Amino acid sequence: MRFEVWAPEAGGVTLHCGGATRALERDPVRAGWWAGEAEAGDGTRYGFAVDGGPVLPDPRSRRQPDGPDGLSAVVDQRAYAWRADWAGRGLPGAVLYELHVGTYTREGTLDAAAERLGHLVELGVTHVELMPLCPFPGRHGWGYEGVCLWAVHEPYGGPEALKRFVDRAHALGLGVVLDVVHNHLGPSGNQLPAFGPYFTQTHHTPWGAAVNLDAPGSDEVRAYLTGSALAWLRDYRLDGLRLDAVHALCDTRAIHFLEELSSEVDALAAEAGRPLFLIAESDLGDPRVITPRGERGLGMHAQWNDDFHHALHTALTGESQGYYEDFARAPLAALAKTLTSGFFHDGTYSTFRGRRHGRPLDRTRVSAHRLLGYSQTHDQVGNRAQGDRLSASLSPGLLACAASLVLTAPFTPMLFMGEEWAAGTPWQFFTDHTDPALAEAVRRGRRREFAAHGWAEEDVPDPQDPATRDRSCLDWSEPERDRHARVLAWYRELIALRHSQPDLSDPDFEDVKITFDEEARWLAFRRGEIRVAVNLAKGPARIPLGARDARVLAAWEPVPPLDEDGVLSLPGESCVVLAQE
Repeated sequence: MRFEVWAPEAGGVTLHCGGATRALERDPVRAGWWAGEAEAGDGTRYGFAVDGGPVLPDPRSRRQPDGPDGLSAVVDQRAYAWRADWAGRGLPGAVLYELHVGTYTREGTLDAAAERLGHLVELGVTHVELMPLCPFPGRHGWGYEGVCLWAVHEPYGGPEALKRFVDRAHALGLGVVLDVVHNHLGPSGNQLPAFGPYFTQTHHTPWGAAVNLDAPGSDEVRAYLTGSALAWLRDYRLDGLRLDAVHALCDTRAIHFLEELSSEVDALAAEAGRPLFLIAESDLGDPRVITPRGERGLGMHAQWNDDFHHALHTALTGESQGYYEDFARAPLAALAKTLTSGFFHDGTYSTFRGRRHGRPLDRTRVSAHRLLGYSQTHDQVGNRAQGDRLSASLSPGLLACAASLVLTAPFTPMLFMGEEWAAGTPWQFFTDHTDPALAEAVRRGRRREFAAHGWAEEDVPDPQDPATRDRSCLDWSEPERDRHARVLAWYRELIALRHSQPDLSDPDFEDVKITFDEEARWLAFRRGEIRVAVNLAKGPARIPLGARDARVLAAWEPVPPLDEDGVLSLPGESCVVLAQE
């Protein structure tokens, strides 16, 4: 078997493989690369030593059986016998479901999660979006501190378990999206600097030195990240990738890394004969992120829309701290703007940032399905002091209103695991750092962060306490209980409507017409022949819909027929979806 590694500044590289050792030779064609052959097969352990240093895992390791600090293991990607005949499933018309493998079930494995995929089929979602799977020290964590970008976290089941999960999902008709992190690596277990200039002091990020995308040596670093992304899509037959915090990818080159990655993914899709897509998390408010490359954009197929989330959250909760401040002054107006324009910050002044932010979307050229809409995500729940979901403070009626706005909006909707039954379990920030000093630093940092906002230290869960992770696991007995069952039935009904009513899958911003009353706390909008109305107030509301002959498609509470003037009487904390006859 041929082994190779990029180590441009090394004077020598030694391969340690299956108990044997041999010196690698410089590649005569590729500068900075070292290569050699050794007897090996699936499962063989190996590593590299640079200039006589410690034996380290392969930067392109496909498996880390003993964690990110241990030896790598050879993976024969051809050994798995795929069963599902999968033609792919694109993003238009999709309903996504964000899932964290470690807490979706108490077992916290890919195989255990696969056993629960039938629930998602019944719910009506089309794609599962897995939070990051790359190895990190310890057993439990969110996954955003991964350090081996080509491998699967062993406690989740390793590479074979991911293939079984994807195979099972595809057999059920579900696409699979994976969250990947290119903007930083974890603070522990990162061995890349020993091999080459994977990071640069030219730029800095919240996590320290930036990944090297534009300094000397960046060609190979970009190829490393792009190769990792393509490997997930090719070797594991994934349908798409979600790219974490692309605004932290510092790149001054003429061709941005995202544009390069988009081109490579589109080429792989053409070769594989199935749709593949990239979803960015971006705080830039920049339409170029989701503008096609041919129109001088970066070519992302979609991005998360936090503006919609923030407007919806403030309308539901009245919260105004932090970045919610910009939306809390007139939350329904903010919500109406995002539903019709995509971005709230489109060149407007942001009090939170202390400057103008964003630029307008061209609504005539950008399809609304390129923006993901949601009321909850791992970030928006887990980054709260106690990881409390909306269900911890809102009535079932307001939760139903949130679901209605997400699932009938023009955006591609996404749910966060458990929200569909108003899960009573929190989803908290938890870690399992094996370095005692790092563990203590994370613990103190978390509590210090929230102490600045008035939280008592004892009220902020200890991330290192195993009970914090355990509290965050879904309780699968809840969906059968009355309150949870009713919310679950509502989500199923709305998702079924989204699939059956063409107007609800129409991505045209221009077709969304909205009216609202900020003081009375109601909002209604029209999409084609579909009318949606939500009343966030405790008392009933009279909402002029301008339609007399409309039939109810779904209602959280019983509603009387529209009166002769086309006015709807909607109970408090309730919502309805109607169709114009």
